[in-house]
Amino acid sequence: MPANLGPLYHVAEERYRQAITDEEKMAALEEMMATIPKHKGTEKMQADIKRRIAKLKESMKGGTKGPRRREFFRIDKEGAGQVVLVGPPNSGKSSMLKRMTRAVPEVADYPFTTRMPLPGMAQWENVQVQLIDMPPIAPETSQSWVWALLRMSDGLLVVLDAGDDDVLDQTENLFSFMEENNVFIKNDGEQGFKEKKAICAANKCDMPGASERIELLKEVIGDKMDIVPCSTATGEGLSLLLSRVFFEVLGRIRVYTRPPGKKPDFSQPFILDRGTTVIDAAREVHKEIAESLKYARVWGKGVFEGQMVPRDHVLSDGDVIVFYT
Repeated sequence: MPANLGPLYHVAEERYRQAITDEEKMAALEEMMATIPKHKGTEKMQADIKRRIAKLKESMKGGTKGPRRREFFRIDKEGAGQVVLVGPPNSGKSSMLKRMTRAVPEVADYPFTTRMPLPGMAQWENVQVQLIDMPPIAPETSQSWVWALLRMSDGLLVVLDAGDDDVLDQTENLFSFMEENNVFIKNDGEQGFKEKKAICAANKCDMPGASERIELLKEVIGDKMDIVPCSTATGEGLSLLLSRVFFEVLGRIRVYTRPPGKKPDFSQPFILDRGTTVIDAAREVHKEIAESLKYARVWGKGVFEGQMVPRDHVLSDGDVIVFYT
């Protein structure tokens, strides 16, 4: 019987081949196990994956019965998604994390102040996005865990110093070094393990000459990613930056549900992927609703108030939906 392996399995398998750390390998193996078709033709493959998972778990425990060793850089994902801040030395990543979250990174005027990953939760309207400050992307900080964390993230926030005359050279060096280490920015089409969606924060836009440098950045990298002028000193552009991270980098939308005849709770949205349909949303709420769903009514974009919609209707950000079973 043919295995008929789907595209999601092949992506996970490629992640496993490219994995550097045990944590990366474990995540890829678990994804392979979750996406492999379950039938007689894949029984041997399933057994092999289970064997590799068991062997890797034992290796990660160090062969002892004590608690499992945890990689220091492995940070559990929270909120709407995990976005890693990347940039050259002194681009203002730590200042951005401090301004946008409650995290307290060390901020200094000299390079390489940040040596370890530091997470923080950034609030945008009624959702939170997890931001992770990182050591600057440079040969001096080139360690395998840096690239592992970038590849395990949901997306990247590239922070550049628009107040620096050398920003174009720094940008070229940054992207070249990332690509040498198999991390590529790709905002359209399907993303694999090595390709990440990204947006650029042109920091220090309030500095003299920053506007001209930002225009040059748009000419050089504008086809690679969108550029949002901002300043951690004044707060300019940071709310817009977070909204773009939520919608474009993470590709998320907010949907609200309510029982018939009652008001929705706009403080507690369901965070869903862009392109989610009514039946997909029903599965997120409760599988029993999806199993018995007859139709739904939607209030929001592209529909009239309370319009009856089919199960394959694609939802938009801010939609309110009522399920009828």
